[in-house]
Amino acid sequence: MERTTCCVVGGGPAGMVLGLLLARAGVEVTVLEKHGDFLRDFRGDTVHPSTLRLLDDLGLADRFAALPQRHVRSIRLPIGRDGDLFTVGEISSLPGKYNYVAMVPQWDLLDLLANEAKREPTFQLRMNTEVTSFLMECGRVTGVRYRDRVAGSTGELRATLTVACDGRGSLARALPELGLREFPCPMDVWWFRLPREERDPQGLVGNAGDRYLTAMIDRGDYWQCAALIPKGADDAWRAQGLDQFLASFAEATPWIRHGVADREPRPRSWDEVKLLDVRMDRLRRWHRPGLLCIGDAAHAMSPVFGIGINLAVEDAVAAARHLAEPLRKGTVGLADVRAVQRRRWPTAAGTQLLQRIAHTRVIEPLLQGRSPGIAGQPLRLAQVLTKAPWLKRGPAYFLAYGAGRERPPAASLRRSG
Repeated sequence: MERTTCCVVGGGPAGMVLGLLLARAGVEVTVLEKHGDFLRDFRGDTVHPSTLRLLDDLGLADRFAALPQRHVRSIRLPIGRDGDLFTVGEISSLPGKYNYVAMVPQWDLLDLLANEAKREPTFQLRMNTEVTSFLMECGRVTGVRYRDRVAGSTGELRATLTVACDGRGSLARALPELGLREFPCPMDVWWFRLPREERDPQGLVGNAGDRYLTAMIDRGDYWQCAALIPKGADDAWRAQGLDQFLASFAEATPWIRHGVADREPRPRSWDEVKLLDVRMDRLRRWHRPGLLCIGDAAHAMSPVFGIGINLAVEDAVAAARHLAEPLRKGTVGLADVRAVQRRRWPTAAGTQLLQRIAHTRVIEPLLQGRSPGIAGQPLRLAQVLTKAPWLKRGPAYFLAYGAGRERPPAASLRRSG
C-alpha cells in the first residue's frame, strides 16, 4: 500500500506551486500528473507580477529570467470610429521591479518548478499517472486510485490530505456535496497564431470585429490571438471558411488591415484554430474531510482579464501557508481546509462578479452586434484615462495582483543570493 502525506492531483501551475512549497516546508507530497510532459499549446502563458515576486521569494528569479519571454507592460484597446489605440492600463506605472506581465510558455514555467521541487527529499512527481477515483472511508477521502497510462497498471495511493488541482474537469466536481454553481457565458474562444512584425504595436492589444472580439498577446515574433465568438457558434462559423474569417479579422485590426495575407506562416486550415469551450462556475464548498479543491477545480474562470493562472497560484500559496504546519505535524483537520476557502473565496467570487458584469454589459452586446451597455462615450472615457495616467493604475494593479498578494510559508523561502 503506497502512502504519502499530501497527494496533489494535477501538475498545472497550482499543483506544482503547492507541491514545491509543501516539500520545502518538510511535508511529504506526491504530485500525480496524467500527461507525460507539460507540452500543450494555447494554455495560459501569463506570469503576473504577484507570481514573479513569489519566484523571487523562492530564489528562482534568475533562473526564470533566463527563460525566453516577452514582457507586456500595457493594455491597449481600440476606441472610436478610426480604431485608434488607447492605453487603458499601464502596468509599467506600478511600483517595484516587477511592473510587467511575463509571457512565458507554460511548459517552461512548470519544468522550472518541477526541477526545483525534485531537489527536495520529500517531493515526488509521477507523470503519466491518471487519477480515476477517490478512496473513501467513513465519509472521508483517504487517497486516490490511479492508472499508469504507459504500463496500464493500476494502484492506490493513501494520503492524509488530497488536494484537487486538476482543473475544471476535476473528479472532485462530481461530488454532489460540493455543490457546483454555474454561471452563463456568452462566448467561446478560438486560439491561433499570426506572425508579428516590428512595426506592430507592443503589449496586449484588444480589438472588436463583426460580432466577435479579439485579444492579441505580443509574443515577440508572433501574436497569440484569441477570438471571442458567440457561444455555440463554432460549427456555423467554421462552415463559412477560414479565409473569410481571417479577412474579417484583418479588417477589424487597423494596423494589419492590408497585410494579413502577406504574413507567413498564418493558419492554413481550421486544425490550426483551437476551440476553448468557455465556462465559468464555482464550488459552493471547496472541501470535505480529507479533500481540498483549489484553482480551476474550485472556480473555473472566464478568460476576461486573463487572471485565471494568477488566482490559481495564489490559491496554492494560501493553501501552503495554512496547511504546511498541520500536515507536517499530522494534525490537519477540516478546520484547516475550511480556512483556505475562507481566505480565497472572496477574491474568486469578486473576480467572477466583475467578469459577469463584463459579460453582460460589454461582451454579450458586442457579440450580438449591439452597442455595449456602458455609461458615457467610449472615446471621452479613453481621453480622460489618457490625460490622467494615475487612473490607469487601477486596471493595471488588478491585472497584476488581483485583490491582494498571498504570502508563502516562511519555511519555503529561499532568497536569491
